[in-house]
Amino acid sequence: MTKREKLIKKILRDPVDVRFDDVQYLLKSFGFEEKRSNGSHHIFRNTEGLKITIPKKGGQRVKRVYVQNIIKLLNLEK
Repeated sequence: MTKREKLIKKILRDPVDVRFDDVQYLLKSFGFEEKRSNGSHHIFRNTEGLKITIPKKGGQRVKRVYVQNIIKLLNLEK
C-alpha cells in the first residue's frame, strides 16, 4: 500500500484533525500546487482551476471540516 493510499484511508476514518504535512502531501499527489500562504491560510490550486484554502490549526493541524472539504473536492469516498 502506498503512502497516498494510507493517507486516504486515514482521512476517510474521519479524524478530529490531520497533520498539515499529510494534507499538503495528499493535495500535491492529486496535482495541486501551493500557490500562496498568507499567515496560517494556504491556498492550493490545480491545473483545472480548482482551488482550496486550508488554514492550519495550532500551526500544524487541519480541522475536520477542511478535511471533509478535501474528501469532497478529491472525490475520495469512491
